[in-house]
Amino acid sequence: MYLADKWTDYEVIDTGGGEKLERWGSYILRRPDPQIIWPIANESGLWKQADGHYHRSSSGGGQWEFKKNLPERWTISYGDLSFHIHPTNFKHTGLFPEQAVNWSWMMDKIKSAGRPIRVLNLFAYSGGATIAAAAAGAEVVHVDAAKGMVQWAKENAELSGLKDHPIRYITDDVFKFVQREQRRGRQYDAIIMDPPSYGRGPKGETWKLEENLYPFLEFCTTILSDNPLFLLINSYTTGLSPSVLHNLLHMTMHGKYGGMINCGEIGLPITASGLNLPCGILGRWESK
Repeated sequence: MYLADKWTDYEVIDTGGGEKLERWGSYILRRPDPQIIWPIANESGLWKQADGHYHRSSSGGGQWEFKKNLPERWTISYGDLSFHIHPTNFKHTGLFPEQAVNWSWMMDKIKSAGRPIRVLNLFAYSGGATIAAAAAGAEVVHVDAAKGMVQWAKENAELSGLKDHPIRYITDDVFKFVQREQRRGRQYDAIIMDPPSYGRGPKGETWKLEENLYPFLEFCTTILSDNPLFLLINSYTTGLSPSVLHNLLHMTMHGKYGGMINCGEIGLPITASGLNLPCGILGRWESK
């Protein structure tokens, strides 16, 4: 497991009963997590004192219960990177802290490349990977279908002191954007993608991971430079094995560029139990 264990502003305090108890800066949140199928060892203390508790509804969705008035948003940091946190109607906070293990990895790759690096971040959400790549010195293109998330990413970049860095923000369907980049002859040295299991583009375009990931990945190789640095895939699709990502990267990247492939689970340490919480999978291709 690739473990994001270098946080100071974030912590998984405890888990159980289908929920996780987390510290986000100064605030404690209690949120559901489908991977947590074991009971709570002792539902007292902070479990009862959480500042915010997201309750799932039996009819789908859910809502927050706040024990006190939280600020509309607050800030946490990971090294020199800073992020606005805001509990949303869909239980999320605008950041996936387990991705810190990827931020550190890509920053090391970019800094040690010894050449200018252009990065394309697809399904880019609130810009964690965008900010990490930019902070490491890369030129970045950030693409997401949700206008609000693109704006959130801009604010996170400014918060991290990267307002004037060469980051291009695009609100678009990622497949159509990549097709246009291919026609324009634009190339990238690294591609990051965090595709959903299912999604819709700004004009109603549909995305189904099982049907679309392979052809999309294959097409993305047409906009890579002759000497690419890395390609990273993250997935939260339940039941998808890391070996599936390994096979996809072997079929699309290894045959064309050689290099190395590493795949596995990604996770966070749980303070109370000393165990690790699985939070999805990743697939990394990198040049040798």
